[in-house]
Amino acid sequence: MSNLNIVALEPYYGGSHKVFIDKIISESSHNWNLLTLPAYKWKWRMTHSAYTFSRELRKNNSVSPDVIFCSDMLNLAEFRGLAGEYSTIPVIAYFHENQLAYPKSYDPSRDFGFEWMNMTTALSADQVWFNSHYHKELFFDKMAVKIKKAQDFMPSGIIEEIKIKSSVIYQWVREFPEPSDIRKPGPLRILWSARWEQDKNPEDFFNALKIIKEKGIDFSLSVVGGGNARNASPVFEKSRKEFAGQIENWGYIESKCDFENILINCDIVVSTAMHEFFGISVAEAVSAGAFPVVPDRLAYPEVLREGDEDKGKESFFYGESADDLAEKLISLAGLLKNSDSLWEGDRLRGVRKIRHFYPENIISEIDQKIVSCV
Repeated sequence: MSNLNIVALEPYYGGSHKVFIDKIISESSHNWNLLTLPAYKWKWRMTHSAYTFSRELRKNNSVSPDVIFCSDMLNLAEFRGLAGEYSTIPVIAYFHENQLAYPKSYDPSRDFGFEWMNMTTALSADQVWFNSHYHKELFFDKMAVKIKKAQDFMPSGIIEEIKIKSSVIYQWVREFPEPSDIRKPGPLRILWSARWEQDKNPEDFFNALKIIKEKGIDFSLSVVGGGNARNASPVFEKSRKEFAGQIENWGYIESKCDFENILINCDIVVSTAMHEFFGISVAEAVSAGAFPVVPDRLAYPEVLREGDEDKGKESFFYGESADDLAEKLISLAGLLKNSDSLWEGDRLRGVRKIRHFYPENIISEIDQKIVSCV
């Protein structure tokens, strides 16, 4: 494989975007040059980053990329209009998320302008990569709705034009040491490791905990992830008081080592998300050995697909409600009473679901796919 020179443009260099691109650059066989902007004020980043990056590239004309790689936070159509000699270089656009699919009820201030930026970015790219098949199909479904509602002048064939150059390149997931056969003594350890915002549906999570607590189920609780979010749901502060006797860890964990130890020692990782494009926090916890308890929706059936080896064993999925989640947690608590593991003698069952997403596999796939863009 030829080594290519790649410029990566990341307007929102923080959180999962930062982790994703840093690992690729550190292990790729290609040569990368990374241009970034700080990860705050996302609307302003989407508005100005095309001009900012195009100006920076044109000032530093020693950079001579074979490919440009950008995230969905860049207005690529505008960038190509401003980039001068860089405008004809092949571009790969990676969609971690998209503005068309974000639930408006959680942020009514979002307007069509940012959705249109995502659409024109996909149109302007030479290749469009999504982080799951669920995300890819959702993007086109939402596009179809927007096009149908357009007042006039929306060209026909726009969805097909993007579909032809679209593919799925999964988000990579950290690899952990193989889970131990020996469980640390104690009650059922339940983990929440997602953002603390409304789209993750924390009300259902805490309502389910309330139900199992009332039924006398003993458990300990680690609620980590997005504890510093400015727009955290108020249910977290209320629940911190309500479950004070069960809390083992709470809030954002600064230490990477401490965070990894929490993942390794938990029994169950729970999601109640209504909005998720891949589910990195759940996949990461499963990689560390946690049993996933997730709704049968979004990308979870794709990421944690159950097959013949799962028949007759406890499923990862529950229904739609807090009652369904509580029923699942009660079932698992009962299983743990009669065993030292929730994995029913197959401690690597979850890890096998995640191995495909380990960096060595995903980055190798990325390296090969990039070559096809030239």
